[in-house]
Amino acid sequence: MDRTEQFEQHRARLIAVATRALGSRADAEDAVQEAWLRLDRYDGAPIDNLGGWLTRVVGRICIDVLRTRAAHPEDDFDDADPVVTEDDGPEDAAIAADTVGLALMVVLDFLKPEERLAFVLHDLFAVPFAEIGAIVGRSPDAAKMAASRARRRVQGGPRPVAERQEQRAVVDAFLAAARGGDFEALLTVLDPDLTWTLRTPRGERVMIGANAVLDAVRRGDPARIEARRVSVNGAPGVLVWGPTGKPVALMACTVVGGRIVDVVSTLDPARLARMDLPAR
Repeated sequence: MDRTEQFEQHRARLIAVATRALGSRADAEDAVQEAWLRLDRYDGAPIDNLGGWLTRVVGRICIDVLRTRAAHPEDDFDDADPVVTEDDGPEDAAIAADTVGLALMVVLDFLKPEERLAFVLHDLFAVPFAEIGAIVGRSPDAAKMAASRARRRVQGGPRPVAERQEQRAVVDAFLAAARGGDFEALLTVLDPDLTWTLRTPRGERVMIGANAVLDAVRRGDPARIEARRVSVNGAPGVLVWGPTGKPVALMACTVVGGRIVDVVSTLDPARLARMDLPAR
């Protein structure tokens, strides 16, 4: 088996690690591509554990990216691609998605690069602290302490205001009402002062009020699209596919008091194409 084939056996896991660490599929792809280039140029001693070697390389690349971000706080972390997974109902799966999604958001906003990577590698991918220490440039004990601090921050971070089952029920009610053109039902699940942020190829636009969503539903054709509830950063959202079967919209919903109070809609085809989205 040649070097390319060996690398491809590890690519999926490396992308998963980098995506969790960096919060962006595009940045993860870049990190993994850089790891491949380093492997391709490598002419040192034989590598006994290629998976471990590649994890260390990708981890160090992620650390460099995170440190660059920390040195340039003007960068917009809110522009990071969300983590989107299936949200099919079982509570244990929902809790897992919630843990991963919320952990990522808290890490993105608050943690130091070393704490963030230590948490992701150990808690999400079971990498031993001895290896993590080598990646982040600390002793195994120091890496363990960094992960522990990160875990406390994650566990103490903001939780969804509504209970998960209520969130799901509200999003499901929104989907049912939109499919059926039931505008009275829509008004019961949309907050009158709802904030709707649209991210398009031309930039970002913000609209206030439930009427903006109602107008969009009136203009739409439910027969030409398919919409399904998904998990967006650990909370129920909506993914929409168009007539060609390609994703055309991703909606991240915030539910408070039984109503949707905030929606962030990604409508940029290029951005949707680079995301790791559930299959139709």
